[in-house]
Amino acid sequence: MVSIPSRHRSFALLAGVIIVQVLLLAVQIKRDSHGRLIRVWAVGAVSPVERGGNWGLGKIRGIWNHYFALQSTQRENEALRSENDSLKLALANLQGKAAEADRLGELLKFRKSQEKIPMISARVIGASAGTASRTIEIDRGERDGIRRNLAVITPDGAVGKVIETFHDTAQVLLLTDKEGGAGAMILGTRTQSPVGGNGEPYLLMKYVANDDTVNIGEQVVTSGMDKIFPRDIPVGTVMEVKAGNPFKQIRVKPAAHLDRLEEVIVLLTQEPLAFSSKEPGAQDAAASGSPTSSAANPPTAVAKP
Repeated sequence: MVSIPSRHRSFALLAGVIIVQVLLLAVQIKRDSHGRLIRVWAVGAVSPVERGGNWGLGKIRGIWNHYFALQSTQRENEALRSENDSLKLALANLQGKAAEADRLGELLKFRKSQEKIPMISARVIGASAGTASRTIEIDRGERDGIRRNLAVITPDGAVGKVIETFHDTAQVLLLTDKEGGAGAMILGTRTQSPVGGNGEPYLLMKYVANDDTVNIGEQVVTSGMDKIFPRDIPVGTVMEVKAGNPFKQIRVKPAAHLDRLEEVIVLLTQEPLAFSSKEPGAQDAAASGSPTSSAANPPTAVAKP
């Protein structure tokens, strides 16, 4: 027990008596409606501590609640992001099916318009990966009656020819391949010249004399002279004409979309087909800014069987 020095005892005793006296007076004295003075003092002493405690607890409670709110928001964001990705995949799937339905509808319409012509529809299941060769693989083969050197087309125009056959599949050489090509002629003038590929998206029309008139935007069709394609199947549109030595340099944009083939038609005969009249060449030439012939392009000829 701590002892108080004798010289300070009197001061300590006096201080204690004063404190006791003040407390007794505080208990006895009243301050209007605030109650006794001791209560006012107690409330005044405790209030700052209470306010500080409430402020601190409020901050802690707010941080805690915000933490859990952020956690909940993050989970919701992840769920929404996952749902958004699923919806994007579903939308892409629906768009793909819609595009496929459109293509198959055009294919069916074309086949109905050529009911007397023996042909087989096929789906493209593979394509050459390199630029040295431009070929596709189809899901029809020898068991379906496919044989070499049969013409392959789409409702838009010529595609290529069958070069290899297997039991269930076949390989098709595209017109744009360096070894590909077809007998062709300019629709308006009936000028005949083969077209072939050079590994680029456009075809080259060969052996047209510099004296022959060829206008940008003219249509090129098959001539039937190669004994593979029937006559008057659309090949493409003249997009560029230059004088050369000894023949003109003519570039032709293919009528068929050879860079995105998904379904094709294999012709089992060389009987002529009737293609609907189309003139995309003028639009293509105008879009590329190339001058077109002053004379109107004649409509695509319809072959008579």
